Amino acid sequence: MLQQEKPDDYVNCYRPEHSVRRLLEVAFSRVGLDYRKHVEIDAELLRPADVQHLRGDCAKASRTLGWHPDVTFEKLIEMMVDSDLQLVSKDVPGGIFRTVKLPDPRVN
Repeated sequence: MLQQEKPDDYVNCYRPEHSVRRLLEVAFSRVGLDYRKHVEIDAELLRPADVQHLRGDCAKASRTLGWHPDVTFEKLIEMMVDSDLQLVSKDVPGGIFRTVKLPDPRVN
């Protein structure tokens, strides 16, 4: 994207689409937790005017740049959780996060 002669907008996304629920399932299961025991949905905070289903179209990025996702949605979320755990473990001497052994997300 940065090497293009003319600036332009591109969308990078995954197909099929994924819900926030799926993100929670993957992230919480990465550390052995069930998100339903830790996440509460407050109906009063839901906004009915919001779009219920957002979908990205990465056809332009694919066509122009030859871009396609190399990492699955699940692997990306696992990598993000792993990174956060590493950051937290540096700030918490002897904290529980130091004992968490995570599999390498690059290995199938």
